[in-house]
Amino acid sequence: MTPTFVLVHGAFANSFSFAPLQAELALLGRRSLAVDLPGHGFEATFSTAYQAPQDLARLAAEPGAIAGVTLAQNVERVIGILERVREHGPVILLGHSRGGMTITAVGNARPDLVDRIVYVSAWAPVDLEVGAYYAEPEMASVDNAGIASGMLGNPMELGLLRSNFRTADPATLAGFRAAFLADGTESEFLALLNSFQPDENLDAGGPDDRAQPDTWGTIPRTYVRLSEDASIPVAMQDRMIREGDALTPDNRYDVRTLTSSHLGWLVRPRQAAELLGSMA
Repeated sequence: MTPTFVLVHGAFANSFSFAPLQAELALLGRRSLAVDLPGHGFEATFSTAYQAPQDLARLAAEPGAIAGVTLAQNVERVIGILERVREHGPVILLGHSRGGMTITAVGNARPDLVDRIVYVSAWAPVDLEVGAYYAEPEMASVDNAGIASGMLGNPMELGLLRSNFRTADPATLAGFRAAFLADGTESEFLALLNSFQPDENLDAGGPDDRAQPDTWGTIPRTYVRLSEDASIPVAMQDRMIREGDALTPDNRYDVRTLTSSHLGWLVRPRQAAELLGSMA
């Protein structure tokens, strides 16, 4: 039977991010379904203070619908979708970036619903919780200051992360571009930035959300490395692979590589679609 790719987005993104990839998959005869995690897509909050002319003081303080959303709710959303789509054949569950946290927890909870789990430069925590990896040497090259310059408000007070992707500040835009799409044109970068939503949830999971050998570890898995990624550097991607392989040495990652920045593979997705299509 033909498998269905179930696609889980990363931080500040949504199902819309996968539209070009889904078009390429469809042209290859592959079925796919893109998920909006809770508080994303049409559930996202877009304040008038985010529009032009911006009111940054108000934007920094306004509430957002994603406040309080948990990783457990993300997992519940994906499991509900997998239970329905599984009726139509095998499932390949794919997560990108922060979406890796969700698909890992889904694999822990319901390995019976997933025929292959695929990480595309995504978090697959084994030895540490995701937040702790940011302090590790493999992340030293990440320009956190460039990304942080676009952040607004106090996350602890808002109960969420908020970023001003509609800024016109040249330094902040340069930081975003370096982190997300250094291999893209300025027009591609700005179009991409305007597809983001300003808010993301805070919950990055706990010890129980790290990969578990008896459940997650039984699922055939692939890791797609992005060789030009400045957000999750190759050194950290390779660490994720090593840790997973050490956890279940009899079920190791099938490792592939795309020449791409963190988001370039979504902007120009034909090569990625061909790679994914070969798994089906």
